[in-house]
Amino acid sequence: MDLGLKGKRALVLGASQGMGEAIARTLAAEGCNLIVGARNAEKINALASDIAAGCGVDAEPYVIDLSDKAAVAALCEKVRADFKPDILVYNTGGPPPSRALGVEEKVWESAVQSLLLSGIALCDAAIPHMREQKWGRILTIASSGVVQPIPFIAVSNTVRSGFAAYSKSLADQVASDGITVNMLLPGQIETARAAGVDKATAEREGLPIEEVTARSMAGIPAGRRGTPQEFADVAAFMASEKASYVTGSMIRIDGGHIKGL
Repeated sequence: MDLGLKGKRALVLGASQGMGEAIARTLAAEGCNLIVGARNAEKINALASDIAAGCGVDAEPYVIDLSDKAAVAALCEKVRADFKPDILVYNTGGPPPSRALGVEEKVWESAVQSLLLSGIALCDAAIPHMREQKWGRILTIASSGVVQPIPFIAVSNTVRSGFAAYSKSLADQVASDGITVNMLLPGQIETARAAGVDKATAEREGLPIEEVTARSMAGIPAGRRGTPQEFADVAAFMASEKASYVTGSMIRIDGGHIKGL
């Protein structure tokens, strides 16, 4: 299936590893030119070089900390003036595991900046170009915690839910411009983040990490965690011409883990 992505320009954030990296590589394989962003300069530079060499597309690295308000403002200027992406994939790592009570204010502030305010600013920066050409895709990588809160990641559950409301509101305003706005909700995907949550749970409960991981997977009807590539394949479709009538949606990629309708 031709997804109609050849020659499109995508800004993929959080691209140095895990789901973000898989999305960047998959879009490049479909012919997208890329700007890939992440905090780790060494990893993001290596990824851009590898993609450019392997896929024959343009791939530009951009070092960015999405919790840094000033750095995000500078990126927004680049988005308006130079990058002008057709596709924006907003993806950023979550805050540390925590309960709802007793979280330091600086943790909340960092999460609100990186998971909410930075995303809003980048949407504001990207949409004028999309409106001008009557085509655009905005994808946010969130978490299944926005529909079924996940124990011990209360900060992520809370702040990502705020962006879910923003995303739905935005979708309503730009649909007539040919711009779709959707959220992808990963369940348990084999990433460093999933491993970190398991480790924190094992330490908190005094259990072997293997037991914690097995317990986590026991609640997944598919019987396993998903792979970053499985997640990226859905993202590529949602970014494509083929998904032009899907907007304001939250797409679960979770092996059936969420039990609600």
